[in-house]
Amino acid sequence: MKTHISTSVIVAFLSGCTLLGLTSCAEMESHNTKSLLTAAGFRPRTPETAVQKQVYAELESYKMERATYKGRTFYLYKDEKAGVAYVGHEPEYQRYTQLAIQQRMAQEYYMAVQMDRMHASRWYGAYGYRGMYW
Repeated sequence: MKTHISTSVIVAFLSGCTLLGLTSCAEMESHNTKSLLTAAGFRPRTPETAVQKQVYAELESYKMERATYKGRTFYLYKDEKAGVAYVGHEPEYQRYTQLAIQQRMAQEYYMAVQMDRMHASRWYGAYGYRGMYW
């Protein structure tokens, strides 16, 4: 018994899968920021003094900030939900950017492989089938 699946159903399904994949990559990136910061050597710090609490309140949430204090440059990342700021210096920041680039390249490679598979399935004879009929 042959089952006919319309091309529009297949296109809609593949579009939905692609959209879901892109959404999960975006979510993965935001959730991995804290693990990348920790892997790079950033330390989570809870503001304790009045000055630290004031600086913490002025920071923009979920964004890397550069600051200089007494001639030393350091980087801050405010995690408002956890109530901490990840603190690191130049070597930790450089390591973080390297890790972020490596992660992004891995995600782009994964998406490219998935897109190649999707487009390959459209060719006649791909995966042993002739056309879109099963």
